[in-house]
Amino acid sequence: MTRPTDPPPPVLPDWVVSAWLNTPAPITLDSLRGRVVLLHTFQMLCPGCVAYGLPQAERVCQAFPASELAVVGLHTVFEHHAVMTVEALRAFIHEYRWSFPIGVDAPGTPGGPSRTMTRYGLRGTPSSLVLDRQGRVRLHHFGRMDDLVLGALLGRLISIPDGPEDGDETSAVHAPHVACSEATVCETAGCRTEAGAW
Repeated sequence: MTRPTDPPPPVLPDWVVSAWLNTPAPITLDSLRGRVVLLHTFQMLCPGCVAYGLPQAERVCQAFPASELAVVGLHTVFEHHAVMTVEALRAFIHEYRWSFPIGVDAPGTPGGPSRTMTRYGLRGTPSSLVLDRQGRVRLHHFGRMDDLVLGALLGRLISIPDGPEDGDETSAVHAPHVACSEATVCETAGCRTEAGAW
C-alpha cells in the first residue's frame, strides 16, 4: 500500500519501436489511455519467454475484453542481435500464433540492449509492466509470474472505471533502473542482462 508521502506511480514515456506486427497501425501509450495495459517484453530465443511469458500474455489477451485491457508485446533484444530480425520474428509469431500486437524495440548501441529496454530499466526477459487506465506503472516485474497474481492485479485495475487514486492499495511495484551490459544469463525462467548485483 502506498503512503500519503509516497510519490505517485510513474507514467511511462512512450516506447521506441522500429516496426509493428499483428496490428494495422503503430500503437502509442497515449492511444491506450482509458484501458489497463499489460506490456510483455520478450526475446524469441529466451526459454522462459517461450515457455511461460508469451503463453501467459496470450491467455490474458483471450481472457479479458479488449475494450478494458490491451495486451502489447515488445521484442527487446540484448543478445544474438544478428538473428533477431523482423522476418525471423514474423515467422516466430506465425508459428506460435500469438494474436496480440507486437512491437520491435528499436536498436540501442551496437551490441547493447534495445532502446525501450534501457529506457524502462528492464533487467531482462520475460518482463511484464502493468499500467492503469491513466498510464501509471502499477507493476514492473522481471521473470516468471504466477497467473493468479497477475490476474488478480488486472481484475482489480479493470474494476475501477477511472483507475486507482495515488493512495489506493493497488500500489506501484517498480524495479530500480539497472544499467545494462552486453553479458546475459539465460535460465529456464528467463534471460537477464548481467549488470552486477540487482
